[in-house]
Amino acid sequence: MDIPLHPLMEAGMGAASAPRTNVSRMVASAVAGQVSHPVVRASPYRMGRDGVPRLVPGSGGIVLNRRVGDRAVGLAADHMEAGVSLHNTGKDDVGQRGGSNRALMFYACVGNRARVTSGPARGAVGTVVGKHGGINHVIVDFPPAVKRRLCIGDRVQLDAYGQGLELPDFPQVRALNLSPRLLRQWGVRTQAGRLVVPVTHTVPAELMGSGFGRSEGVLGDLDIQLSDARLVRKHRLNALRLGDLVAVCPLDYRFGPSRRAGVITVGVVVHSDSKVAGHGPGVTPLLICPGECVRLVCRPQANVALVLGLRQSVAPPARGPSRSRR
Repeated sequence: MDIPLHPLMEAGMGAASAPRTNVSRMVASAVAGQVSHPVVRASPYRMGRDGVPRLVPGSGGIVLNRRVGDRAVGLAADHMEAGVSLHNTGKDDVGQRGGSNRALMFYACVGNRARVTSGPARGAVGTVVGKHGGINHVIVDFPPAVKRRLCIGDRVQLDAYGQGLELPDFPQVRALNLSPRLLRQWGVRTQAGRLVVPVTHTVPAELMGSGFGRSEGVLGDLDIQLSDARLVRKHRLNALRLGDLVAVCPLDYRFGPSRRAGVITVGVVVHSDSKVAGHGPGVTPLLICPGECVRLVCRPQANVALVLGLRQSVAPPARGPSRSRR
């Protein structure tokens, strides 16, 4: 199902307003992790879908010269998390091993504030910009000067707020990993009985790869495969940026990703491209909507770096809006 992108205000549609939420009933919690060290598996080579082995940086650690708003495609990297990667080492696990890190992954929502609580950068404040499944990292953006002072192992505490978010006027819409802060500043509006949602791209569900098979939608992401050059050109996917808010159609991510006609998942691009078969830029889900109650609008500035004021400028968008046909 291709979804056309419309102008934000159409004649006769009436005034737009911010959607009502259940924010007065929501609970905020503190969760914490440590700045992770990058991990290299048994071999440092990554075998590409073209049969070429590559030696490039991957996930984890502190990325010093890239951040949210930069290009996600064309870098000499693989699954790069362009910020500060957090995990919880599990020293305080009670019960099943790894429970503390799963709690960090679950509670964290895009737009949450993060505060450094140890080391030379203690007191610095950043923002959660994504969650990367498989390696199970929460990705936090900090200004470059802060990243230079951070050390591997420094502790970071999050004001975790967002799971349980609801839109009472749209009970059929599911919010996941979405902080009220991001929802307020994103520019999502209600108009003529629909949610108007700004995005930079629409992505056909047939391009989605790694991440299928999960039974939940709150512990990671789903990758966009860029192996089909025709569809990449058609949908301008070579211009994807970290932090872009994109719509995947049709995709139902309520209980894990499933291709389902008539459902749209809107998420955020959280890590860079990959040449490995079935992999590519990752998308963490934020809103899952039936097609009849959502109107997508093309906005090149629909990137969390700009929406949340993390940067004054980002990588330029692709030339010309993508306008898919029904």
